[in-house]
Amino acid sequence: MSSPPARVVTDLSTPEAVQAAYAAHGDELYRLSLRALGDQGGAQDAVQETFLRAWRARETYDAGRASLRTWLFQIARHVVVDAHRTRGSRPWLRALADHPTLEEAAPPVPDGWEEQLRRILVEDALRRLGEDHRRALAETYLADRPYPEVAAELGIPESTLRSRVFYGLKALRVVMEEMEVRP
Repeated sequence: MSSPPARVVTDLSTPEAVQAAYAAHGDELYRLSLRALGDQGGAQDAVQETFLRAWRARETYDAGRASLRTWLFQIARHVVVDAHRTRGSRPWLRALADHPTLEEAAPPVPDGWEEQLRRILVEDALRRLGEDHRRALAETYLADRPYPEVAAELGIPESTLRSRVFYGLKALRVVMEEMEVRP
């Protein structure tokens, strides 16, 4: 017997919707925050702060501009940046809070959280493009495959593929601007 399909959360208008959004995206936000901060407690605080800010700003969320997931990740990015700024401006506070062996016990944290967030935003923007443009960009840019190979696989002339990539990039730029994503 299969489990019921997961509820797709599209807003934060009620406490129940926030709970559903947390169930759908909380773990992923936690992993992103943990990689960025390198601290389990800080990551938990970051996720809590993300949902608190999202709840307070729920009236400003526009599903036409970005998915709820993308919007939450943008908020989380700001929360993590704020946490880094706080740590930088108050190093004495970190010394008070951290046990001397914490740094030694913690596994090294890769600094790829910014790249992961950008990848999530691009994936969301790509979903808004037409299939032809999305496939052309995915195969040439993201998979880094040569134009002649992709054109042959798609059964189209190389010039058509180049045109799809050109117009796909233009459309992607517009979508990213609508999502308020800046390079």
